[in-house]
Amino acid sequence: MKDFFETWKFKILIGIAVFLVGIMAYAGANDRLTAAPQELLSVAVAPFQKAAAMVGDRVASLWENYTNIGAILDENEQLTAENAELRKQMVDYDRLKAENEAYKALANIQNTRPEMSCVSAFVIGRDPLDAFYGFTLDQGSVDGVEVNDTVVSDEGYLLGVVVEVEATSCKVMTILHPNFNAAGVVSRTRDNGIITGSSDYAADGLCVLTNLNRNTLTQKSDQVITTGLGGVFPADVLVGVVREVVPEVSGKSSIAVIEPGADPRTVRHAFIITNF
Repeated sequence: MKDFFETWKFKILIGIAVFLVGIMAYAGANDRLTAAPQELLSVAVAPFQKAAAMVGDRVASLWENYTNIGAILDENEQLTAENAELRKQMVDYDRLKAENEAYKALANIQNTRPEMSCVSAFVIGRDPLDAFYGFTLDQGSVDGVEVNDTVVSDEGYLLGVVVEVEATSCKVMTILHPNFNAAGVVSRTRDNGIITGSSDYAADGLCVLTNLNRNTLTQKSDQVITTGLGGVFPADVLVGVVREVVPEVSGKSSIAVIEPGADPRTVRHAFIITNF
């Protein structure tokens, strides 16, 4: 449209229109314009009148849209702020809900094991290269946390042990780590062994109970718990259930593959046992 307005053809048409309108005005003023010429001139001028009206409508529409932009931007800003506030409220709600559930779990542990002192903690970090083997909790030395403290899930299942402590945080080695060691026993058969991690099973969230008798009667679905031997871990802490029993490479003993009751790879909340 803009290119057409700037052409010489448009300028000539404008000139003709102005000329015809001038004649109509002069003739009308002197009562010399008959009906026929009037109709002719009206027909000639009509396209220009229509074009002018269209241009006027478009300009008016553009102006109306322009004046509405400010209101639209203000409304969008308000909606964005309201959405952000709702998201914050949802995060706060989720946090309060998690804390409430954690306190219920803590109360349950203290009712069943009154000799234990626990600290409630949330997972605040995971190393993407070490996701199976460790995570960081938001409680540290100022909260009474120390190295070798036992870490359990809300349901009381063994998750790991504290290996590093800062003022307000601590790092946990999980039961999936090959360097993890805790004395364990199969509840039903009383077969003793060592609970530890294995690179062969860690990716599947599994750990193992090693050094079992080659002819062990342990079988699938048997419960594994800690014995408390060595003094690092409390006795009778739940670990998980046996998924399968396989012979060790040497053939002199067996290994029970354990499915932990709580998955260290995905847990979001834990309890640190500071005294037992």
